[in-house]
Amino acid sequence: MADREHKGIVARWLEGKERDEDYARSTLPTSRTALFWDILKGRFGRLMLVNLLMLLTFLPVGFLIFWRYLSIGSNGITGPYGAGLAFGYPAIPDIVGIAEITILQSDLVFFALMIPAAVIAAVGISGGAYIIRNLIWTEGIFVANDFLRGIKRNFLNVLEAALLFSVVLFLARFTGNLADFYVATGAQYAGLMVASKVVGYIFVAFFLLVSMWMIALGISYRQGPWALFRNAVVMTIGTFPQTVLFAALATWPVFLAIFSKGVILIIALILLLLFGFSYLFLLWLDYCQWAFDKFVNPNIGVQTGRGLYNKDKPAGAKTEQPAPTSAAAKEYQRMIVAQGRSMLVSRPIKPIDDGVELYQLPEAFSREDLQKLKESKQSMEEDVKAYAEEHKNDAQYVEYNREFDERERAIRDEDEGKKKKKKSPRPPKMLNKR
Repeated sequence: MADREHKGIVARWLEGKERDEDYARSTLPTSRTALFWDILKGRFGRLMLVNLLMLLTFLPVGFLIFWRYLSIGSNGITGPYGAGLAFGYPAIPDIVGIAEITILQSDLVFFALMIPAAVIAAVGISGGAYIIRNLIWTEGIFVANDFLRGIKRNFLNVLEAALLFSVVLFLARFTGNLADFYVATGAQYAGLMVASKVVGYIFVAFFLLVSMWMIALGISYRQGPWALFRNAVVMTIGTFPQTVLFAALATWPVFLAIFSKGVILIIALILLLLFGFSYLFLLWLDYCQWAFDKFVNPNIGVQTGRGLYNKDKPAGAKTEQPAPTSAAAKEYQRMIVAQGRSMLVSRPIKPIDDGVELYQLPEAFSREDLQKLKESKQSMEEDVKAYAEEHKNDAQYVEYNREFDERERAIRDEDEGKKKKKKSPRPPKMLNKR
């Protein structure tokens, strides 16, 4: 500490504490909670952009909710629920169950339309959740490219989750409205219908959790439709208390916007417009990565703790970095390799302020002055070569060259693998495993 250069307050303010290695190391996220706050604070602008892209695909869902609210409200005003009172015309002798059957007929339309609207929303979820997963894995991202790539890679898995939840919601809502109608008309087995209504809403809550797990599993692992559903059910039941807690923490802005009114509704809508959906998937996927590291990854031989800094590892120890799985990250690595090894980073360069000076020719110089200039140049070149030879094994140069060689080798092996794959005979498409 004694040999550290003392800087003034202005210099320290301009450089910031981030230049201090101890400070930078201590601020790296070492837990999923710290990683969540680090991404939320440091990547807030990108989260807002991702939220906007997802919000565009959720517009049909929002439009249906608003349309249903207006439709039921107008039916409540214009319906014949006050007929026969005072001087109401025309007189309807029996209006029992009319309100319930009206809501039943309306919800058949709205919740049936909610299924194709969920398909459209699955497009935004598959792209936005893929970007957020890459942020949690601390991979380089390009929002537009990765959004389209996430749709291409994850749409079918997310579509399965969206269809499952929207169909269960449709059936549960139909059962609930039918139960209300039977109760209002005094049907014989109305009690059983009420029980079916309660069971239906329990199924909606359970399959909401299953669908959220299907999204997390679908963008993190390659698996078939049945395996995706089965694993989601296992994760939901196996981590039920934690899943309920984090699902509630993740989805509260959505439910606040659906079930609130007045000023609270406006605040909830503003939250959804700014970062509500990004917050939802950031918190949920961050929790899911914790669950994967604890229950899944160690059993299948996959690296744990992706995106986290291991504080127990000694400084300077060799860190095995996983091969980038993001296509955008692979393209970035290819670009680095294509530009070649940086001569400023791969080898030692002697500082120019080391006291060695080049001989300056006077205005009137002789052959002897030229000889001195030549000797000083040779001396300077030898000094530079000696410095490079002395420091060529420094850790920073060795580490850079090793990483560059590994990137170059990985890209070369990948290209050779693609060539071999093209030459090998391909089985019929029906026999390919997913």
